[in-house]
Amino acid sequence: MKKTQGFADAYTPDDIARKVESMGIRKAHSDTLTLLVLAMLAGSFIALGSIFYTVVITDSQMGFGVTRLMGGLSFSLGLILVVVGGAELFTGNNLLTMAWASGQISTGSVLRNWTLSYLGNMAGALATVVLLFWAGIDQLGGGAVGATAVKIAAAKAGLSFGEALLRGMFCNALVCLAVWLAMGGRSVVDKIMAIFMPVAAFVTLGFEHSIANWFFLPYGYLLDSGDAVSVFGSLSNLVMVTIGNIIGGAVQVGAIYWLAYSRKGLKRKLLP
Repeated sequence: MKKTQGFADAYTPDDIARKVESMGIRKAHSDTLTLLVLAMLAGSFIALGSIFYTVVITDSQMGFGVTRLMGGLSFSLGLILVVVGGAELFTGNNLLTMAWASGQISTGSVLRNWTLSYLGNMAGALATVVLLFWAGIDQLGGGAVGATAVKIAAAKAGLSFGEALLRGMFCNALVCLAVWLAMGGRSVVDKIMAIFMPVAAFVTLGFEHSIANWFFLPYGYLLDSGDAVSVFGSLSNLVMVTIGNIIGGAVQVGAIYWLAYSRKGLKRKLLP
């Protein structure tokens, strides 16, 4: 990778494109056990960011926008743990389309990675739901955290198909841009700072993240003493947001950056 002026400067966008493609090749050829373990970790990391967000916004007196911004900065914990700690997150892995478009990995390899990472993320998020439920985190603030969790889940389950799809698209465009920017950094501090604002933006703006919703919706449903959280609405949200996330990450970011930086290096043969 070539450097710009000075040792500590960030990688250039064309350098990042090559790094993302190399990452895609490596991820596409990960063995199944490693991929599943790291995916479960990622699901748990995102769930921890989600409960952090829930606690931070509970009973906030800072006003709507500022409260959501502070919650978004808190939620960034999840992606920071994924990127710096090393884990396999389905939404970030939508960037594998760059290596696929260059002919460096097969369609089957991409689908295998997405399927295993999604299932692992789901398992990690659901396991964290159960553990946090047993830990009684919902009782913090005299039960106010639990009430906030139910309110969040009910709002997500109440979205229309179109709203969930579009919010999912915008969300993962920002998540993948956060990953892209983090890969431009040379230090841990660089990577953390690169993640904060794109993630805070998607949370503040009310966009939808499929893996986070595998925490928010089941957790809210467990705590719901009435009928505030619809099962049908929850499942509809998860399906539409997942589709939106794929479009946002694979097309809006992966395909666009491939067109900008990688199309001239298209390889005609797939690597083994």
